[in-house]
Amino acid sequence: MTETGVVHGRFQIMHNDHMKYLMAGKSKCRHLVVGITNPDPTLSGKDVTDPARNSADANPFTYYERYQMVKITLLEQGLGITEFSVVSFPINFPDLYKYYVPLNALFFLTIYDGWGEKKLKMLQSQGLKTEVLWRRPIEEKGLSSTYIRELICRDEPWEHLVPPAACHFLKAFDLLDRLKNVYHSGPG
Repeated sequence: MTETGVVHGRFQIMHNDHMKYLMAGKSKCRHLVVGITNPDPTLSGKDVTDPARNSADANPFTYYERYQMVKITLLEQGLGITEFSVVSFPINFPDLYKYYVPLNALFFLTIYDGWGEKKLKMLQSQGLKTEVLWRRPIEEKGLSSTYIRELICRDEPWEHLVPPAACHFLKAFDLLDRLKNVYHSGPG
């Protein structure tokens, strides 16, 4: 078991498959650092392997809201507050990694497509230790935040797809109404 591991994602609704990924990373380290990518528009880069990932409608929640969702769902899973950290992580800017995450950590990722392969190369380009938790075809990816956001906006059942703490957070802070307003106003 390594001392420190790093996982990353946008978490633009924390869902059950995100939890599988986070807990798989945590099972391999004593302290898990969760890097939230696309923390703000200045630290989000366009990429041809996943052109929609930095659009406004794909990023409806702020860094703070995603930070809270990640934190409360990990606590709900039984992790102690000293077992993890949540930080910004500008994945598109490898030269900035040193300002956000511990470079001596082991970086865990999952790969489903060209974007996953590119992230692996970006991490390795900085001399970082990496471990692919799993590599699967896109058809086997499972849940996506985009799908869940669409269910919410169509007033279809979605609660069973997210951890209870994230569901409560979204409802308690009126984030569902904001999400629906963004969705109904179209891409932007």
